[in-house]
Amino acid sequence: MLRNREVQIFIWVMGCISVIAIIIGSFISLAATITIFMTAFLLLGGSFVMTRWRYREIEKLSEYLRKIQAGDYFLDVRDNREGELSILKSEIYKVTLMLSEQGALLQEDKIRLTNAISDISHQLKTPITSMTVMADLLSDDDLPYEKRKEFVHNIQVQLERIEWLVSSLLKLSKIDAGTVIFKKDKVNVKELIQKALKPVLIPMDIKAQTVSVTGDPQVSFNGDFNWTVEALINILKNCVEHTRIGGAITITFAENALFTEIIIIDNGKGILKEDLPYIFKRFYKGKSGSEESVGIGLAMAHSIMTSQNGSIDVQSEVGKGTKFHLKMYKQVI
Repeated sequence: MLRNREVQIFIWVMGCISVIAIIIGSFISLAATITIFMTAFLLLGGSFVMTRWRYREIEKLSEYLRKIQAGDYFLDVRDNREGELSILKSEIYKVTLMLSEQGALLQEDKIRLTNAISDISHQLKTPITSMTVMADLLSDDDLPYEKRKEFVHNIQVQLERIEWLVSSLLKLSKIDAGTVIFKKDKVNVKELIQKALKPVLIPMDIKAQTVSVTGDPQVSFNGDFNWTVEALINILKNCVEHTRIGGAITITFAENALFTEIIIIDNGKGILKEDLPYIFKRFYKGKSGSEESVGIGLAMAHSIMTSQNGSIDVQSEVGKGTKFHLKMYKQVI
């Protein structure tokens, strides 16, 4: 207590007053000395009591902060009174709430990261296991040529799948981190669709599917051509994958004062109602999803569109097909 600076000042002031009171008393009267001394004592004594109370409150705040540091964010230090300490308590409580919210968000991020790592591990484990088995079989000198050729082809397919998965995850990570700079060029929608159709024409041909494209060749929007192609490719792949042999995909596009729209409709097996709210969630695979589905293509398309002031809506009916409605807004919404 004596090491406290305010207590030292209190003792020093009391000593000075005592000396002054004695000097005054020797020239005036003993009563004046006592009066001065008692008045000073009462004033400084009250100040001393208030100082001790204040330091006790500060010690309580220090203990409260130590508990916060330990992760206990559920304490309420407020006292609903007036004064500087009450204001300080209120401000500390606000900071506590903020830390609590940030802690909850960090915990959610940690859970999402753990789940993402688990999903990625699962997606990689299957093709790697398959390739390991086939590589062991290829080491057999007696393996027939046709089987050897089949295994080599299967390994190439699995490697392409892994390459696509890793590439997609890197792209998504860049978008999430905000490191992708989307261009604001004038994009012709007809050229955009033609470019996006190229990678899916062979799978469509294998399944004897047809595609029709309808729209004004002059329709355009301001955005990033290559990234938007990436989004369309992933949507078209989803349509091809879930449309039966001999099925059809229609693409229409138009422009109005508010937005440019692209509508992609397939007559495939459709999406279950309970799956619709989650189809743009990363690694989500609906009950109707195929074994080859990774659950990342639609998440990629959604991220690309929303990052360019766009949107994707989906409507689907089981057994009849799915409709993807893409919009690129002309103004920031």
